[in-house]
Formats: sequence, structure tokens, C-alpha cells
Amino acid sequence: MRIYTKSGDKGETSLVYGMRVPKDAPRVEAYGTCDETNSAIGLGLSHLPSGEEWQKLRHVFHIIQTKLFHIGAELATPPGKKVGWPIQSEDVTFLEKEIDAMDAELPPLTNFVLPGGHPSAAALHVARTVVRRAERRAVQIAEQEEVNPVVIQYLNRLSDFLFVAARFVNHRLGTPEPTLHQDQG
Repeated sequence: MRIYTKSGDKGETSLVYGMRVPKDAPRVEAYGTCDETNSAIGLGLSHLPSGEEWQKLRHVFHIIQTKLFHIGAELATPPGKKVGWPIQSEDVTFLEKEIDAMDAELPPLTNFVLPGGHPSAAALHVARTVVRRAERRAVQIAEQEEVNPVVIQYLNRLSDFLFVAARFVNHRLGTPEPTLHQDQG
């Protein structure tokens, strides 16, 4: 099986169930941005140390990356068609529990956090900003077509998760967290 099909050479692609749309269609933008988020998460994970203490976080991210793939498929499914793996409210609850567990280990926020620190944390901050764009794209689609509202909730909560995860990685690795400098005068 060849990886290339040439079917997109004229600027169109297929949604789930074969409907052809322009490559810059809102749904393509939305699921493509989920793919970007997934790649940024993968980059962040590639910078994590390989120790046993990172196994749980890696496992949580494996679940999240799978859910992002499902969200991409859901966003690539035209209205009125059956979604293979719909995102459910339990998926949002899972993120909230993981946020709370990591946050319990972190020092309280006393300043605005700037993206950076350890390369893994910096990549997770990139993923956070990309998932915010995916959320905006999903909202745009929802203004015109039916979108599972839990998709938008999940993307919103995922950006919170990624923020806390970046802080968690910096904290666990003893990497100072960049914060906003407030000038005195």
C-alpha cells in the first residue's frame, strides 16, 4: 500500500464517509489543528526523562493523544453521520481529575507563567496554544453546523491540563518556571 494517493493534489480532501471538501474547509482546519496539538504533545513527551516516575504521566498522555485522534475523527465526520468514537463527558471528567492530581503537587501561582523551562514543558505550552486554536475552530464550526458540545469542552479542558502539565514537568525536574517580570516604574 502506498502512502500517497494523489487524491488531494487539486486542493481537496475527503471527510469521513468520503465527502470531498477543500483542504481549507473549517472541519479540515479543526481536525488538522488537533493533529498539530497531538504532534506538539509527542514532542513534549520525547523530551521527558525515561524514568519510572514519568510512567503515569506518559500513560495519561497516551489516553489524551488517543482522544485527540478521536476528536479529529469526530470533527472530520459530516453532520448527520455516525461518529465512530464520540467524546463523552467522562473524558472531560478524566482531564479534570488529572489536573487536580498534578495541581496538588504544585506550588500556588503567584505570578503569570511564561511558556518555557524544560524543553518538555516548553513543548507542552506550545501544545496548549495549538489546542486553543483547535477549540476556536470547533466553535466556528458549531456556529454553523452540529458539533458535539463535549468536543469543545474537552478541548477547553485540555488546554488547562497542558498548562498544569507543563508546570508539573518543570516542578518535578527542578527547572525554574519563567514568570512575567513586572516593572516597578
